[in-house]
Amino acid sequence: MSKTFPRLFSPLKLRSHTLKNRIVFGAHTANMAVEGLPTERHAAYYEERAIGGAAMIVVEPMPVHAAAVLTRGNFRHSDDAVIPHFRRVVEAIKRHGTVAIQQLYHVGAHGDSDNSFHPHWSPSGGPSYHDSDGSHPMSEAEIHETIDGFVAAARRCRDAGFDGVEVWAAYLGMVDQFWTPWCNRREDEWGGSLENRTRMSREILSRIRAVCGPDFIIGLAVSDEPDVKVALQRDELAAIVKLHDDLGLIDYVTCGSGGYLDFYKLMPTFLYPEKLGADLACVLKGVVKNAAVIAESHIRTPGNAETVLGEGAADLVSIVRGQIADPHLAAKAREDRPDDIRGCISCNQMCWGRRSRDYWISCLINPSVGREAEWGGDRFRKTGEPKRVLVIGGGPAGLEAARVAAERGHRVTLAEAAPRLGGNFLLAGLQPRRAQILDLIAWYERQLEKLGVDVRLNSYVEAEEIDPAEFDIAIAATGSYSTETGFQKALPTVETMPGIEKGNVFTVEAIMARQARAGRHVLLLDEGGGWRGGGTAWKLAEEGHRVTILTPDPFVGKELQRTAADVPMRQALRKLGVDWIVEASVTEWHGNGATIIDHTTGERRFVAADTLVTATTNAAMDWLMPGLRERGIATHQIGDCAAPRQAPYAFFEGRKTGLAI
Repeated sequence: MSKTFPRLFSPLKLRSHTLKNRIVFGAHTANMAVEGLPTERHAAYYEERAIGGAAMIVVEPMPVHAAAVLTRGNFRHSDDAVIPHFRRVVEAIKRHGTVAIQQLYHVGAHGDSDNSFHPHWSPSGGPSYHDSDGSHPMSEAEIHETIDGFVAAARRCRDAGFDGVEVWAAYLGMVDQFWTPWCNRREDEWGGSLENRTRMSREILSRIRAVCGPDFIIGLAVSDEPDVKVALQRDELAAIVKLHDDLGLIDYVTCGSGGYLDFYKLMPTFLYPEKLGADLACVLKGVVKNAAVIAESHIRTPGNAETVLGEGAADLVSIVRGQIADPHLAAKAREDRPDDIRGCISCNQMCWGRRSRDYWISCLINPSVGREAEWGGDRFRKTGEPKRVLVIGGGPAGLEAARVAAERGHRVTLAEAAPRLGGNFLLAGLQPRRAQILDLIAWYERQLEKLGVDVRLNSYVEAEEIDPAEFDIAIAATGSYSTETGFQKALPTVETMPGIEKGNVFTVEAIMARQARAGRHVLLLDEGGGWRGGGTAWKLAEEGHRVTILTPDPFVGKELQRTAADVPMRQALRKLGVDWIVEASVTEWHGNGATIIDHTTGERRFVAADTLVTATTNAAMDWLMPGLRERGIATHQIGDCAAPRQAPYAFFEGRKTGLAI
């Protein structure tokens, strides 16, 4: 029993199953299926979270009908061939005392024709908010066909050994669309009154119980969209959930946030408050008599979870991205070691960011995600041949390489030229609302100290200073730098920006590191479309600067679209008075402003500004490599030192290198 989290580590009973704690690893699309079948990648992914102590795992959603297929990695619908493959996933979960549930879903109007090649089905033929298509108003026969699909899918889950299923009625999917008057405009027995609008869900749940038996757990997933008037409000959802609870149709209800009409709260980034699902959970907790209530959405930490339980807002908590980032979160919390938990930074870059591009998911700060079968989980096997390792550079790649090498038993020295660890990642953590990055760097500092890594700050390394007799291996992780030429990808024939020598031109790194002071009116040239430019603009605007973002892209934050962060970021920037010019580049800097070119018309005009801040492509800081090779030192070149990229690839190469030594 944890002294720090006593409520979190109390048991709870669902049907004949006893959950060993209150931590759920909730449903999310891992997108790892091959030809519609779960794989070894799936089994290892879920097993790692079971090893890590989660009490209940809800495996990613199974589409129940051809119209419900949404992603390339969706499981096969309507096919018993999935059963033996799921059995292996279930066995991997249950061998660690974890309850195994599978979610069943139908997205209704919001399908994906590129994957399903099927008309989207919905109660009344409304538009899709997933793509630009419309949907087909269902006939009564098609409604029954869909209900049959849910029941058949539940039967397959039972036959595969799952302890239960969770019926998806969240995010304005099929079931939720029947509940919602704005979507359901039917005038038959499936629309109109509350009894009629809940007929589909009541049929699904009661028939699953009849087919799967009295010990089979049946859950219901709902979501909270209070800022969308046409969505069901909390009192309406409470009435619906109470109806199902009074009839004894559900054993638990999971409360998420957002949906297809409020998409950015569906997987909330750090731009949103934490514990978003707790408000709806609290409302539902006040009306149910039988079902347990699970709070989900942006509950990242055991501390968050203990607070939700302590407030009486829920019976269980679903920590999804937190257990993606650290699959052993539950075990570490149970052992009262919260400082050892690698905290999710709520970036969405490799979880939802990869899923949104139809790849299998991973994690920016934990590259073992999706590679558990390949790398042996998020655990390390000691080496039989310890080596003396020098890591040069304390950014993401160097930190992870040093940590993993030390975990495996190597003797590690980490040399960092700056007075603090983190590299350019540290500067990202100084942007507004991004302090979770600073927490992560502090986590690395604690881990390196525990592992006995010799960390040397303010230590600039030259190749000729390294004694080959002192180290067996060197890892160059020196990062990247701005060339300060003002080169723009959108103007490939111009090597150096005309007028850059007139001054008042600084890189985003110089601004964030306080090495340069911007004037009152800043023109920020952003060719990256991510947080490097957008976050710096936010920081400058908060400090009182008048900021105009200039980008060759059609909208600001193009690269953040995949993480569901671009719109919330633009909203935050607008509130701070930030303006922007899109589809344009700088043709000349004048010291007091810039001549810009509109790429859609070819027209040029002058934009006044005191300072030009550049967020353009960096170059690799790789000048140590020739000297290291000349000295005959076995060397690995990783992270931005190999090629400037985004942070996840630095963490990946750090992990891969640490495992390979």
